[in-house]
Amino acid sequence: MTRPLIAIPARFSATTSALRYAAEVNARALIEAVWRAGGEPVSIHPADCEVASRLAPFDGVLLPGGGDLAPHRYGATDTHSTVYDVDDLQDAFDLELARTTLHLGVPLLAICRGLQVVNVALGGTLHQDMGGPERAHRHLVHPVAVLAGTLLEQATNVQKVEASCYHHQRVDRPGRELTVTARAADGTVEGLELPDARGWFTAVQWHPEDTAHEDTAQQGLFDALVRAARDGR
Repeated sequence: MTRPLIAIPARFSATTSALRYAAEVNARALIEAVWRAGGEPVSIHPADCEVASRLAPFDGVLLPGGGDLAPHRYGATDTHSTVYDVDDLQDAFDLELARTTLHLGVPLLAICRGLQVVNVALGGTLHQDMGGPERAHRHLVHPVAVLAGTLLEQATNVQKVEASCYHHQRVDRPGRELTVTARAADGTVEGLELPDARGWFTAVQWHPEDTAHEDTAQQGLFDALVRAARDGR
């Protein structure tokens, strides 16, 4: 059986080693986690065009981490000084990809920025900055409590995970019909789901790809995405 095709929107990069131009990239750890799960990871170009037809060949979608969303996307009238790497095309494409994927019922795993994109796409808001090094979840591995009975628990097979985090923003108000499935000890929302989603969907604020090669709970998220993609064919 051929591997399910998993679409992963590329991230814009100003420089990359050995290339003479700006690039479109995805993290190797992320790609390898999808491959280990049995999927065929495919980076797709963020473009100002109709999204539904571009999704037609794919069996699943992974919304990865990246830079910050522009604050005006969720109704903010000012921009915090720590907001970085905003790209209008990237924002527009990711938001439309999230809405379209959920509408079509294509299996979706959203990670870090990806969780924030889904939240904003469904009308939610973000804290632009968590308040400095003592509250920013950067270069931090910490325990996260997972709600029982969720797709997140089914995928990880645990109710507490050691999560590798790199983010300075977090969910403020959850979007329409989204439910919180995981929290850090400081109350930060670490997981979201949509109980009435047409297809398999879960989102995490941390980076499971960081430790998926050695942590079965983290790899389980990618396994669950690919399994749902295969089942949905």
